[in-house]
Amino acid sequence: MPADKLDTYRSKRDAARTPEPVPEPGPPPTGNDDTFVIQEHHARRLHWDLRLERDGVLVSWAIPKCLPLDRTPNHLAVHTEDHPLEYATFEGEIAAGEYGGGLMLIWDRGTYETEKWTDREIKFVLHGSRSSGRYVLFPTDGKNWMIHRMDPPPREGLPPADGLRPMLAEDRKRPPRDQEAYGFEFDLGGTRALAILGEGKARFIGADGVPLTPRTTPGLEELAGLGKAAWGLPAVLDGRIAEVGGTVIYMIFDVLRLNTGDLLGRSYRDRRRTLDHLSLRDRHWQPTPWFPGDGEAVLKVAGDQGIPAVLAKRLDSPYLPGARSPYWLRVPLETGG
Repeated sequence: MPADKLDTYRSKRDAARTPEPVPEPGPPPTGNDDTFVIQEHHARRLHWDLRLERDGVLVSWAIPKCLPLDRTPNHLAVHTEDHPLEYATFEGEIAAGEYGGGLMLIWDRGTYETEKWTDREIKFVLHGSRSSGRYVLFPTDGKNWMIHRMDPPPREGLPPADGLRPMLAEDRKRPPRDQEAYGFEFDLGGTRALAILGEGKARFIGADGVPLTPRTTPGLEELAGLGKAAWGLPAVLDGRIAEVGGTVIYMIFDVLRLNTGDLLGRSYRDRRRTLDHLSLRDRHWQPTPWFPGDGEAVLKVAGDQGIPAVLAKRLDSPYLPGARSPYWLRVPLETGG
């Protein structure tokens, strides 16, 4: 009797300890072999899981840099165990210590067409909202495969800002009462700026939508290397350009777009977790610290350090470009200047 295709999947998971679907052994369901899902996986290292429906399971690869956007690069794709078809709709938090522990979010899902499927080459066409086009997967060494885009991308160049403006906070005299519903950040001042990363370059847009230049923003040239950060993926970040200890630093506190994905509708908590996983840390840029539910402690530290204000952001808040919203609150300190 042939082995169940999900035996390896089940052997790595305890149905009583993971929210993931763990179906009982039995014949695999029948389908049309045309469903795909890409999941953003916040495990030990951020990566994306590509899953293609085939013969009653989702054949799966872990892709550290997501799908390539054009025909130039090949991206590593690590072949993993087959997953059940129910995984195509799964989102949730896999407990720390469990296999694959971390947040799992659906990045994209839709249908695909198979052009070729052999042990040496898989050619397919994706039809999703974020991911579309012709791709090929091919093995290189054991579980290591590569994925290559075969057709031209729908558009090239730096990702457009599309009229994006920074989300703004309302001023409040006191922190919110339900502090457990908020994340808290230090307001270090400086120049508010969106950073648009792509093709190894970085350009900056001010709060008024006007591009920043070294002439208008001293020290901006120190941030040029940011374009090669975030593993080289296109991205739109939100932050402030500040001088700290005589060094110009871009303090990053949000990620609005990443690769082909618009993250505006995600919660602040999930956007911050994605940002933290991108490892954007250098002498001239770093994520601002954030502290879920710990407003009083943050206010005390801010007062001791002479920081003028603290920001309180609802953990469940979307990003509302250009809006001044009660989802975000700015609480000045009485001793602040």
